[in-house]
Amino acid sequence: MDGKPTSKKGLKKQQKEAEKAAKKAEKQQNKQQAEVETEDYAKDNYGNLPLIQSASKSARRLQKISTLTTDLAGQKVWLRGRLHTSRSKGKQCFFVLRQQKYSIQALLSVGEKVSKQMIKFAASINKESIIEVEGFIRTVDQKIEACSQQDVELHAEQIWVVSSAEPQLPLQIDDASRREGEGELATVNPDTRLDNRILDLRTQTSLSIFRIEAGVCRLFREYLTSQGFIEIHTPKIISAASEGGANVFTVSYFKSNAFLAQSPQLYKQMAICSDFDRVFTVGAVFRAEDSNTHRHLTEFVGLDMEMTFNYHYHEVLDVIGELFCSIFSGLQEQYAEEIAAVHKQYPAEPFRFLRPSLRLDYSEGVQMLKAAGIEMEEDEDLSTPNEKLLGRLVKAKYDTDFFILDKFPLAVRPFYTMPDPNNKKWSNSYDMFMRGEEILSGAQRIHDSKFLLERAKEHEIDISKIKSYIDAFKYGAPPHAGGGIGMERVLMLYLGLDNVRKTSLFPRDPKRLTP
Repeated sequence: MDGKPTSKKGLKKQQKEAEKAAKKAEKQQNKQQAEVETEDYAKDNYGNLPLIQSASKSARRLQKISTLTTDLAGQKVWLRGRLHTSRSKGKQCFFVLRQQKYSIQALLSVGEKVSKQMIKFAASINKESIIEVEGFIRTVDQKIEACSQQDVELHAEQIWVVSSAEPQLPLQIDDASRREGEGELATVNPDTRLDNRILDLRTQTSLSIFRIEAGVCRLFREYLTSQGFIEIHTPKIISAASEGGANVFTVSYFKSNAFLAQSPQLYKQMAICSDFDRVFTVGAVFRAEDSNTHRHLTEFVGLDMEMTFNYHYHEVLDVIGELFCSIFSGLQEQYAEEIAAVHKQYPAEPFRFLRPSLRLDYSEGVQMLKAAGIEMEEDEDLSTPNEKLLGRLVKAKYDTDFFILDKFPLAVRPFYTMPDPNNKKWSNSYDMFMRGEEILSGAQRIHDSKFLLERAKEHEIDISKIKSYIDAFKYGAPPHAGGGIGMERVLMLYLGLDNVRKTSLFPRDPKRLTP
């Protein structure tokens, strides 16, 4: 290259390198030729299934992973699930198949039904893809700690991809399932979780949270139904702010504006005036509050109830107190496995409550805070820090995470709240707390139209916008009371979680409107 003649030593070196390259090329060519010439005897046992468009029906019976036990050893089964993890080595490929919280280890080994090409195909399937696998259930000598089915594994003979996942996942399921601070292993931050909520919800923790949440709703419905309540469904598009405040979302409604309901409050009461006697509702509630805290959402699920009483609103408090006890005990009895799964990732003290529920007057709560060094007026509303402190004080004194605070100051309650007949500074209203945070606000409602009109004017509410509500009490209304519960907040506090977004399927807050 530099114009000088190559030495004999250099020529010999070049010749050796050329021979080496030629041999390598020939070896590679022979290998490729051998692969072409070698028939894949397992080609009918693996591959990508055509898109399922319901063109035909199948007699194939797919087994649930949860049912696979040693009793089925030796039986051949078909399974469908997500490819959780896989690793191949030589003539074998190990992988884990997952169905929700259940999983089983599977093994592909080169043999009569499994070729090297099949192993290579299995190893190339992207994690989180949905696959179908046929194989024999076999017992194992040592428990498989990483799977829910620890005493058996699947020896696969067929593997088919039903729906392939993208090769690059924005988060790993194992990382999203890991307890924060667990060694030096990776975890997933909250925004990444919520940005990729579909994947985050696949973790055993998330699946357990929303099974428990379904239990909260079911137990709420079951108890109230057993007490003679009727489930109703109220409008979410309304003509005036439910609570008489400014924290409402305005929406375009044909040639005028309307609002998203802050509460089903007015409609629950109108149902009471219609002789429904006892009602409850489960539905969306909207709050236009620019609160970026751990417990506030702009849309949440409200569990609301309203009922008539005979002579004293404490008749209603008794029902609500027992409602919560019924929910708490039902969760303990029916969802112990799911609760344990959540606490494995997010450790918390078990929720404690008294039956019947502890009930304190607001003034008693204030005195407890003053004794702890807090300076506040007797009729001053509780701040969030003071609520939490009161929760700790009550827990230390009464050993309960749930309690009722009764007789709130009238000045801090909505216009329809009944004043205390003995002292107008107080009201016949109450809040309920879990782990020092409010989860229900309720009261005896004013059921006299003239008195209600008077109170609305005092609160400077545009009477024309709530005329139908005021009119509902003109034709005779029974005394009644009720309350509204934030479902996501109840579950957050019951489980001892640190953020309500963990208990909202697709949370909405001032900064998040997707996914």
